[in-house]
Amino acid sequence: MLNQKEILSTIAMIDQQHLDIRTITMGISLLSCCDPDAKKACDKIYEKITRYAEKLVKTGEDIQHEFGIPIVNKRISVTPMALVAGASETEDYVPFALALDRAAKTCGVNFIGGYSALVQKGMTLADEKLIRSIPEALDRTELVCSSINVGSTRAGINMDAVKLMGRIIKDTAARTADRDGLGCAKLVVFCNAVEDNPFMAGAFHGVGEAERVINVGVSGPGVVYHALQSVKGQPLDMVAETVKKTAFQVTRMGQLVAKEASSRLDTPFGIVDLSLAPTPAIGDSVARILEEMGLEVCGTHGTTAALALLNDAVKKGGVMASSSVGGLSGAFIPVSEDEGMIAAAKAGTLCVDKLEAMTCVCSVGLDMIAVPGDTTAETISAIIADEAAIGMVNNKTTAVRLLPTPGKNVGDTVEMGGLLGSAPVMPVHKESSADFIQRGGRIPAVVIRRGFLAKISGLRNKNALEMGIETGQLSFLKHRTSPAMAKASPTRLVKSEGRLPRMGSQGESGAYSISIPANRISAIPCN
Repeated sequence: MLNQKEILSTIAMIDQQHLDIRTITMGISLLSCCDPDAKKACDKIYEKITRYAEKLVKTGEDIQHEFGIPIVNKRISVTPMALVAGASETEDYVPFALALDRAAKTCGVNFIGGYSALVQKGMTLADEKLIRSIPEALDRTELVCSSINVGSTRAGINMDAVKLMGRIIKDTAARTADRDGLGCAKLVVFCNAVEDNPFMAGAFHGVGEAERVINVGVSGPGVVYHALQSVKGQPLDMVAETVKKTAFQVTRMGQLVAKEASSRLDTPFGIVDLSLAPTPAIGDSVARILEEMGLEVCGTHGTTAALALLNDAVKKGGVMASSSVGGLSGAFIPVSEDEGMIAAAKAGTLCVDKLEAMTCVCSVGLDMIAVPGDTTAETISAIIADEAAIGMVNNKTTAVRLLPTPGKNVGDTVEMGGLLGSAPVMPVHKESSADFIQRGGRIPAVVIRRGFLAKISGLRNKNALEMGIETGQLSFLKHRTSPAMAKASPTRLVKSEGRLPRMGSQGESGAYSISIPANRISAIPCN
């Protein structure tokens, strides 16, 4: 039950601190639209999207009016188009992008994502056709967004795809040069892309998702900034606690809107993505949050540590508020969309190298960064490779969205307008990476330390489970084994190093499954 103080606090967040629902995104599976005839497939795509998302915009507007909560964008994500178009006997995939654009305009949404391919381990013929069509597709459409996943922790990095994407980004910038290379703002290259991301340009509807779902993205950097003003000079653990509590409130609001939209649209509720996604507006900046923690300017020494604290606290607060937190949840650092980062970049404090370091601990990667128009395709590919390596090794999502605007040099400004903002052109290293990129091939996946999966039976009380984990007095099976082998050689937890995780999921039988990091336990056979 909300008390008066909490209600007034939420009203202040909305009215004064830029709290909003950044997007309601409907994910739609298009696998049923596959057809050998490309025209028939495009017709099926248009019909299905417009049928499912017909009331999406009106529903969002109705909820905004009734609840008084700003809902900035209504969007659609679809199955990666390479999977759908691959069934058609055609060499030209641009009509599929045009069908998406036409459907998005009919529905009245802001963007539609999913002109995508997943090539982390290799490219099919369909994948390559789609990738090579991206420059023309983004030139001829207004609302279509494209994403390519070139790596993952399990598969490694597809360097042939990385090499190709450098050229594709350059070609896209050239084809949309009359709009300051706007096409590149709708194209992102991922490592470890997630299937339920509601934010553009990287949203697509994963093949593991339901027929259709509602995902909601919530944002509120201004809310966090305002909350931190109450703990000036306090220890950093107090800062983290304040961010967690604020993230909890924001996530609860997002879940309320998501469930309401889900009910009205008769569509399953997917996830709430709590991401501090800044806007060019004053007071809605992630950079200013970091400066409120004690940094003189975002980009100076200590910025990465401050961002790590912020990102972790946001995730923890969101998880406490909802069991359906997903997407990218954390802090975004898109330069052109954050007035504090724009200022830091113009001052020379924030550079591409520092931003790359920050991506080790934030939710995504190098986002909305303008680089000189004469930056080579190989240099762009090398930047993508660096970012993908960070994602692969650290088992996190990373991404690159660069703007190599033709005719622009360091010190110039690229104007995108609206939420995309403006970006000062930032320098990149002039030394060549061409020979490295031309090698192609694949960077193998790294060896990662895996945890034990322990299934503990007979514990229906979660408190008992937590107590058992902390005291190290629970028997568990180290691996999936036959009943006879399990009986012959069970294992038990004999030593804990640090605090073990408390989170578990209750199965149908009342048992709990928990993941225990291997570096936290020692296990020995017992008779």
